[in-house]
Amino acid sequence: MSSIRHSSVIAVALGAAFVFAGACQAAEPAKALTPQQQRMADCNKQAAGKSGDERKSFMSTCLKGENAAPATQQEKMKSCNADASKKSLKGDERKAFMSSCLRA
Repeated sequence: MSSIRHSSVIAVALGAAFVFAGACQAAEPAKALTPQQQRMADCNKQAAGKSGDERKSFMSTCLKGENAAPATQQEKMKSCNADASKKSLKGDERKAFMSSCLRA
C-alpha cells in the first residue's frame, strides 16, 4: 500500500510542476518578430486584393526586398477592366477610361 501512496505523491508533484512551468511560460512577454517575419507581414498586407499567380509573383519579389516589376500589358488590362466594372462604366465612358488606364 505504501508504494501506491508513494506513486500518487510523485504523480501529484509532477502534475504541479507541469502546471507551474506552463504558468511561467504564459507570463513571458511576446517575442519581437524577426526581420524576415516582419517583411512577411508587411508584404502580406501590401498583397491584399491580389490572388493567384499575381499574388505569388508579388510576394516573391517583395520578400526578396526587390521592387515589383512593372505590370505586364495583360496584368494592366485585367486591373483596368476590374476597375471599369466596379465603376459600372459602359460604352464611350468605358472606352475612354480603359484607354487612359492602360496608358498609365
